Amino acid sequence: MTTADAIAAAFRAHWAQIVAAMVRRVGDLALAEDATQDAFTAAAARWPREGIPPNPAAWLMLAAGRKAIDRLRRERGRRERDVAYARDAPVSVAAAELEDDTVTDDRLRLIFLCGHPALASEARIALTLRCVAGLSTPEIARAFLVPEATMAQRLVRAKRRIAATRIPFELPTAPNLPERLEGVLTVLYLIFNEGYAATSGDDPLRADLCDEAIRLARLLHELVPDHAEATGLLALMLLHHARAAARTAFGRPVALDEQDRSRWDRDAIREGEELLAAAYAARRPGPYQLQAAIAALHARAPGPQATDWPAIASLYALLAGMMPSPVVELNRAVAVAMAEGPRAGLALLRALIEEGSLDAYAPLHAAHADLLRRDGDAQGAAAAYARAIALTENTAQRAELRRRQRDLKA
Repeated sequence: MTTADAIAAAFRAHWAQIVAAMVRRVGDLALAEDATQDAFTAAAARWPREGIPPNPAAWLMLAAGRKAIDRLRRERGRRERDVAYARDAPVSVAAAELEDDTVTDDRLRLIFLCGHPALASEARIALTLRCVAGLSTPEIARAFLVPEATMAQRLVRAKRRIAATRIPFELPTAPNLPERLEGVLTVLYLIFNEGYAATSGDDPLRADLCDEAIRLARLLHELVPDHAEATGLLALMLLHHARAAARTAFGRPVALDEQDRSRWDRDAIREGEELLAAAYAARRPGPYQLQAAIAALHARAPGPQATDWPAIASLYALLAGMMPSPVVELNRAVAVAMAEGPRAGLALLRALIEEGSLDAYAPLHAAHADLLRRDGDAQGAAAAYARAIALTENTAQRAELRRRQRDLKA
């Protein structure tokens, strides 16, 4: 293994662990992150000359601690904190720093800190990708198609808010744990969704974001292995992402019923189904488990005609009862149309259109156009496609909708 490979492997394995340990020790997320980055920079300079240390994590932890002290000493007006930290800082890495329980608790604390409800949704997503996943500011900016300066300001503001409001670096108390964990799961779900169906840009999907969301979901599942919804979310991501290779062709999105199922990742599907079974065994059903069950039904079907659409429609009805949402109702309408015919789906869709909450949601109008086309109303479908095209920011998705609209005329 080259030193570059060793540093990359240590980064993937230990970035979040070291940031979390530094937050616990210095009480400042920005300082902890900077010190950890300094430690990896030092490794890149020294390991090629001195060799890969026997325990890379311990080396990096010690280096980050020293870098934190150096930064504190350079900052004016923080002398008391400097003295306190310098007095308590160990000259070598304490065994407790690398014990499983300490590492687990620290990483969980870091995830809950980055996903704290006092922060705006965009800030929670950005902080999680930066501090837990280790993505650079330019990488996060590219992922969400905003200028690097904008993302940098967003991260700085989030860290300042954590400091100003004194958000504690601690695990939520038992009564608050379910709600706080739900917020963390939502952050990971949003990261995955942006990768699975990019809202803007030129690519219909962002595999890099999906991969990061899955990596974070794996970490959370390792930290809370008995939490059924965390397990269900990881299963959901794997089952969806298993279709990634077949979801695009020549830069355009490929509809589910047109995909080459031989290109689906069967190992990911198998793992997703095993995780879903484990979540079911806990007998604590939740929205992510239901969505994973729907994805599993798609994954099991050898072809479009073999898909169990009545079961999928029933699961969406259960999901609507558990998590009422116009988007869930939209998906239920599509499933009902597949199970009972386009007119049954159109009846549900018209109620959504009249209700108006999804008026600016392009997928609603794209689904409406598809059902109208299947019901023989080419003129109505063309108008619905036009509405969907006008609301779609993603270049590839917009081109696909225009192709479907042209096919109507042909």
